[in-house]
Amino acid sequence: MTLRVLHGDVAGDAGTGFSAETDDGRALLRELYAPPAVDWLRLNLIAAVSGDAAGEDGTSDTLSNPDDRAVLAAIRDLADGVLVGAASVRAEGYRVPRSSKLVVLTAGGDLGGHRIDPDRADRVVVVCPAAAVDTATATLGPDVARRATVLVVDDVDGRVAPTALVARLRDHGLRSLVCEGGPSLAGQLLHDGLVDELCLSTSPVVIGSGLPVFGRERFDPSRLSLTRLMMDDQSALYARWLVADGPASRR
Repeated sequence: MTLRVLHGDVAGDAGTGFSAETDDGRALLRELYAPPAVDWLRLNLIAAVSGDAAGEDGTSDTLSNPDDRAVLAAIRDLADGVLVGAASVRAEGYRVPRSSKLVVLTAGGDLGGHRIDPDRADRVVVVCPAAAVDTATATLGPDVARRATVLVVDDVDGRVAPTALVARLRDHGLRSLVCEGGPSLAGQLLHDGLVDELCLSTSPVVIGSGLPVFGRERFDPSRLSLTRLMMDDQSALYARWLVADGPASRR
């Protein structure tokens, strides 16, 4: 499969294709997705053209393809932490990234159904309120819980404020963050004005999954500026959107 840069600076002629399956292609993806600042929070999501976050199997897997997974790998490798909500871990059985930390946010502590490899559990960080620590530890299982890190964050009626979450992770040394959802968590981060950049893959399909990519909670508009756009052979699109009024604009 071939990726083509349609918009944004890239070495060589605009529109020149490259394969994400080669070493040179993977290196180019890392260059194209390098965050411009040490403290950076991006969303990396995939949606159907209809705005749905789930495909026909009820997960994002059937919206994805090898090029999307190559982009995902590059963005993960460039981050200190990959942030996901507990519901996504339960639904999709998240695996630990190759080099960055897997950060799981849970309000109630239920992490049952995870597929975390105990041998990689030292790169797992669970963030939860104090009242959820025992449940999180129990549902992780002894082999994973023994090596994982649990960070306690203050909550209000069992809900962790996104600002408190990001501050706690930065204090822990995880400064460059990528959130992969779920939709509710992505929407909360946008709602609170914490997102610097949106990396959105658009799968060339229309479906009525009933799961909006940014959740169902209403929030004010965030103005975006397109910094790069790529397309693959299947007409899937890969966009980098800078949040114009995001944290970077206020630093």
